[in-house]
Amino acid sequence: MRHSWPSYGQPACWTWTMRPSTAPASGPSKGAHVGPPPVDRGRPGSKHRVIVDRHGTPLAVSLTGGNRHDITQLIPLLDAIPRIRGVRGRPRNRPKQLFADRGYDYDKYRPLLWKRGIRPLIARRGVAHGSGLGRTRWVVERTSAWLRQFKRLRVRYEQRADLHQGLLELACSIICLRRLRMSF
Repeated sequence: MRHSWPSYGQPACWTWTMRPSTAPASGPSKGAHVGPPPVDRGRPGSKHRVIVDRHGTPLAVSLTGGNRHDITQLIPLLDAIPRIRGVRGRPRNRPKQLFADRGYDYDKYRPLLWKRGIRPLIARRGVAHGSGLGRTRWVVERTSAWLRQFKRLRVRYEQRADLHQGLLELACSIICLRRLRMSF
């Protein structure tokens, strides 16, 4: 996954999202990265958080408990984007823009993004829909659908978080390989 996106050119817009992964009735009730999701308090679950480039290629992915707030995982996921190796000069290793939904609208994090040289394009809470971010966010939704094609990621059966994280990274590597094959 380290060399997945330089062949597509310099990404202009990067996106961020999360997707809940519920646990089966007899699945992981304890352990790391498991917690009650905000929508279904009776069952433990975990969330897949992924950041993608403009083509939907996953750049970084993480697994957190279902009860972790979205905004607390924004900066660690941005830091998880690997540096590009083998490119001359000073390649950009951070996004130019960050598109996100209303869950990430906190004034505390906007200056942190500006300090990193990232322009936050985050939908405001309390404003009517129609901001135009839906035209960009479909790329993330498509990547989430690609991740849901892998059966082991739809429902979390693994008790250990490191095994599920490994399967998640493997699925992202397969998606990157498919994107790379389509580009030639």
